[in-house]
Amino acid sequence: MAVTWDELEKVQPLAAKILKNSIQKNRIAHAYLLEGERGTGKKDASFLIAKTLLCLDLQDQFKPCEECINCKRINNGSHPDVHLVEPDGLSIKKDQIKNLQQEFSKSGVESKRKLYTIVHADKMTVNAANSLLKFLEEPNEGTTAILITEQIQQILPTIISRCQVITFRTFPTDILVNKLLEMGVSPSNAFILASITNNIQEALELNNDEWFAQARKLVLKLYEALKKSAASAMVALQEDWFSHFKEKSQIDRGLDLLLFVYKDLISLRIGKDKHLLYPNYRGSFEADALQLSTRSLTDKMTSILEAKRKLNANMNPQLLMEQLVLKLQGGSTFV
Repeated sequence: MAVTWDELEKVQPLAAKILKNSIQKNRIAHAYLLEGERGTGKKDASFLIAKTLLCLDLQDQFKPCEECINCKRINNGSHPDVHLVEPDGLSIKKDQIKNLQQEFSKSGVESKRKLYTIVHADKMTVNAANSLLKFLEEPNEGTTAILITEQIQQILPTIISRCQVITFRTFPTDILVNKLLEMGVSPSNAFILASITNNIQEALELNNDEWFAQARKLVLKLYEALKKSAASAMVALQEDWFSHFKEKSQIDRGLDLLLFVYKDLISLRIGKDKHLLYPNYRGSFEADALQLSTRSLTDKMTSILEAKRKLNANMNPQLLMEQLVLKLQGGSTFV
């Protein structure tokens, strides 16, 4: 679904203001660098800019009609004056930038303005980046470049210096939750998905992912085992955890889900429990929270965060989880 300026302003007020001002004052930069985390609307914004500049029936200066041939072709990626460059495999190669330059050396096919968007600009090879740099140093009249990245530190400083950098912030959780609810995600899932990812598409995919649904069940099963004894928790690891959480990314996600259990417990403990991540378990969590001190809960959360750090430092996953279970079970006061 096409994004409007009103929608962009809700989630990215500063970025939208900068872009709208440049359009309104007819001071379009020859190059923009949209940087920020995945799923913050950077690519949507690039299409919105293109449609605003090329729409044949623009409404109120900032409302592309979505019906004219230009809007439709930009939406489906077939407009001759709007080009999208994405990694070919793992990188953006020199030939891709050369082909882009050749296209833009021609006069505009249908309009005086040409736009190109480079997605994952940080994945350009050295040769591709150098070719782009020359292109940015001598821009064709009426040409606008939009570079998109999640890793601005990986882009050549000389390229950054030739672009107007606009930062896209992560979505406020309540906005993301509302969007997910509008799209049919259940309230019991919406808050936990919004805590895991800032990307709406990824959240929707996780919502329909059987692996993820099972992961939540197994994390809660491990938590229940931790309440009983270290031996019970070790059995849960051997019987369920290691067979389900195999890849490093899966283990990391499992640790996040486990962390959310203790976040809910501490929220209940201190009375800030408006948006629990496991709302369906409020009853049992309330009883558990009464038996654990705030200090104990924060220590357990710290242990999980430390396990995530060790995981990313390539510690053996099985040893890591066994050590974590012993730390989480130790100091519990469940009776």
